[in-house]
Amino acid sequence: MHPEFYRISSGDFAIIKEARHRKARIFSCGTTTLRTLETCAGDFTRPVSGAGDEGDAAARVIEGFTSLYIYPGYEFKMADLLITNFHLPRSTLILLTSAFAGKELLFKAYRYAIEKKFRFFSYGDAMLII
Repeated sequence: MHPEFYRISSGDFAIIKEARHRKARIFSCGTTTLRTLETCAGDFTRPVSGAGDEGDAAARVIEGFTSLYIYPGYEFKMADLLITNFHLPRSTLILLTSAFAGKELLFKAYRYAIEKKFRFFSYGDAMLII
């Protein structure tokens, strides 16, 4: 899968870490965000053990490249919901969304989208996977 650059600001890092600590649902807006969250899962899931950790989280900036290849069978650690567009057939991103939604549900959504003449690909319609 193609590498993508990511950068998580210190403020966003603190918000995500605190949300994970509270067991809040994590909403991923797009596949790059999903890959970033999953790549950095270990940074967010370390237990918060005291006031020092909160300060550390607030000061943390994470950046790098992810080449994480997500396909059916992958066990998600961070994201609970995903919003994404309808991807090209036979692409790595359709495999990623299939891993997240499940093959049957994703194919059902694509059949509906085709029937209703949704627009596909990067500038088309989007779907929310819950």
